[in-house]
Amino acid sequence: MAQEDVFKKLVAHCKEYGFVFQSSEIYDGLGAVYDYAQNGVELKNNIKKYWWDSMVLLHENVVGIDSAIFMHPTTWKASGHVDAFNDPLIDNKDSKKRYRADVLVEDLIQKFEEKINKEVTKAKKRFGEAFDEAQFRETNPRVLANQKKIDEVHTRFAKALNDNDLEDLRQIIVDYEIACPISGTKNWTDVRQFNLMFSTEMGSTADGAQKIYLRPETAQGIFVNYLNVQKTGRMKLPFGIAQIGKAFRNEIVARQFIFRMREFEQMEMQFFVRPGEEMKWFEYWKEARLRWHKSLGMGEEKYRYHDHEKLAHYANAATDIEFKMPFGFKEVEGIHSRTDFDLSQHQEFSGKKIQYFDPELNKSYVPYVVETSIGVDRMFLSIMAGAYNEEEVEGKDGKKETRVVLNLPPVLAPIKLAVMPLVKKDGLPEKARAIIDELKFDFNCQYDEKDSIGKRYRRQDAIGTPFCVTVDHQALEDDTVTIRYRDTMEQERVKIADLQGIIGKKVSMREAFKNL
Repeated sequence: MAQEDVFKKLVAHCKEYGFVFQSSEIYDGLGAVYDYAQNGVELKNNIKKYWWDSMVLLHENVVGIDSAIFMHPTTWKASGHVDAFNDPLIDNKDSKKRYRADVLVEDLIQKFEEKINKEVTKAKKRFGEAFDEAQFRETNPRVLANQKKIDEVHTRFAKALNDNDLEDLRQIIVDYEIACPISGTKNWTDVRQFNLMFSTEMGSTADGAQKIYLRPETAQGIFVNYLNVQKTGRMKLPFGIAQIGKAFRNEIVARQFIFRMREFEQMEMQFFVRPGEEMKWFEYWKEARLRWHKSLGMGEEKYRYHDHEKLAHYANAATDIEFKMPFGFKEVEGIHSRTDFDLSQHQEFSGKKIQYFDPELNKSYVPYVVETSIGVDRMFLSIMAGAYNEEEVEGKDGKKETRVVLNLPPVLAPIKLAVMPLVKKDGLPEKARAIIDELKFDFNCQYDEKDSIGKRYRRQDAIGTPFCVTVDHQALEDDTVTIRYRDTMEQERVKIADLQGIIGKKVSMREAFKNL
């Protein structure tokens, strides 16, 4: 199945099974704004808890805060967002559609990469086990031709971004004949910068109102509170401050479902270190964060690093962790060495001393910062994309049927356990309810008695429930039930008293953290 079709099915699945709804859908929706439904909010909360506990519980030198969305407007002047938080945009004169120029070029590079991958796939089928992929990539004329194009575009693209050369950025689009996906034409405007911050006013009267911004990132709330946390927590360098919160960006080219939204949530940790030690900690967090992602068992081959071509104005090193989405490898988390830019800027603009006294060196200085920043919504999408699976299984009368299953990591699954009475009589519903009443303090459980047992299994597969328990007449006699495992569809007879231990071990964050 084409990856584009997989993505369409995934988006439809998210609505049909109560994960994600279009915001204000009864009013035809609001572009690039989404609501998390009953199963989606559970999965999202589990992702946030898995991140928070892995940061704050497992690191005694990392603490958390929750800063306000509204901040003093000078904050954003000091951080550089007022002057430099821009995207390069270009319009197609025929379709009247607006695009990010850098994304158009990135998509072009990805098309060349896809052509190479197709050649490799065809060769694998042709040569079988004797196929030497490395040699093929180094010698095949079509692969080399496409790789040359990638290198040429890559070099020009990186230079244009670093030089902020909007004219050459447009020229790349023209030279490689990139067409508008809507009109199919190459009739482009000039590239220009567009600031992404939402602004509003605070005050009781029009004359006394103050222009403020909805925060475009949560990091600045950590930086302006750095000294408060350090002093009240008696923190010694190195130490980190973690935060989960909403951020807002006026994305003109919002697309790909919840991958790029105007209202989104971030999980960020700023790690404060001695100047000169930032690269050591940059490498540490780069490896630690990739290990965190891989611990979820979505497949190690689905992750990769991507070093930034253009560094932000505050950074001296930056790497993305990318996940293989249905629309290609895309960023889910960024690790950045932010130097002392943010704290120095806030020190200058506020006039307040924001320094750390180092007792070992017997001097004060502005710490350097290493940041880990992960988008909750992108993480959610990567988990859903990695878990969505269609497989053929044997149905009634030996006929093949398709099973749609979300192979969610059990620790993140919205519903951990579904309890199902075989029939709606003979005391079985009461027995099933009693099991839920016992286990609901430990797990998010769901009672399900509608339809045949097979349909109920399929329904739970589709929302990613890792365990289903069927209560039959034997349960009334010996307190045993049948537990079904989602991924293997195997069934096992177990004692009701053992359910807590069986399920608890599989869905425990404690057990999952051991993989870190």
